[in-house]
Amino acid sequence: MPATLVDATPRTISDDLNPVGPIGFGCWRFTDTDIDRAHALIEVALDAGMNLIDTADVYGLDWGGTAFGLNEEILGRVLAAHPGLRGRMVLATKGGIVPGVPYDQSEAHLRSACEASLRRLQVDSIDLYQIHRPDLFAHPADVAATLASLRVEGKIKAVGISNFTPDQYDALQAHLPFPVATSQPEFSAAHLDPLRDGTFDRCMRDGVTPIAWSPLAGGRLAVDSPGNGVRPELTDVIGELAEREGVDRAAIAYAFVLSHPARPVAVIGTQNPSRIAAAIAALEVTLTRPDLYRIIEASEGNPLP
Repeated sequence: MPATLVDATPRTISDDLNPVGPIGFGCWRFTDTDIDRAHALIEVALDAGMNLIDTADVYGLDWGGTAFGLNEEILGRVLAAHPGLRGRMVLATKGGIVPGVPYDQSEAHLRSACEASLRRLQVDSIDLYQIHRPDLFAHPADVAATLASLRVEGKIKAVGISNFTPDQYDALQAHLPFPVATSQPEFSAAHLDPLRDGTFDRCMRDGVTPIAWSPLAGGRLAVDSPGNGVRPELTDVIGELAEREGVDRAAIAYAFVLSHPARPVAVIGTQNPSRIAAAIAALEVTLTRPDLYRIIEASEGNPLP
């Protein structure tokens, strides 16, 4: 059997953090205020090896949420009720979005946002603190100085970025006294920008771990549903590979993300315990170069030269 390019091994985000599994658990839809059910979801994810728990302060304003910070509060209540969970996870959150502004990475706001996240999560330190989206009116030197201060104070351990262009990453990194640990772009078989815009190239150059959000393209890659915005050719290829591998479509979509040599972590968004547990089937999938390039050609609608 041909060797697979799917990389199922743990990723190292930072030397002072535990390695993380190749699939992480995302908390965008983590809006259930029943703490027993919320706790059960976290347990299922951790038991499946998804020890990167990814949230953000703005999560809670959609997907049934009712307030800014709600999802962090729910996770914080779970951690307070079950303190043994904290040591089993790498806890990541994001800040820098202010509804109505929309972005603010001034020293005053970024510091207050981080400290508010600590309070909501009921922890002393955040393992990975990421800038959610760049503030176009904040100088990267000022942002870097704030992040460096928070790190010296022990409030955060590693720093990452989310939705940054490669040049925005370079500008921030130039002023930081330590390496950026992660870059969180949207990446899926239906959204290939990080392959083409230099995002993954920067990650491989500097040893930055990509964290891919929306690896199922909002769930569209998991179903055969004409007219949902996914090219029919891509739907067909994913279906063929899923049948060949004996897995569902989601597993193929996750496996595609895990095949890039930048070694992304795929963050899943489902809040269904059975789908969380089933996602690890992606780690057993065989995808070869011909398979991966078939996916790319089907996604872009053009043959590669």
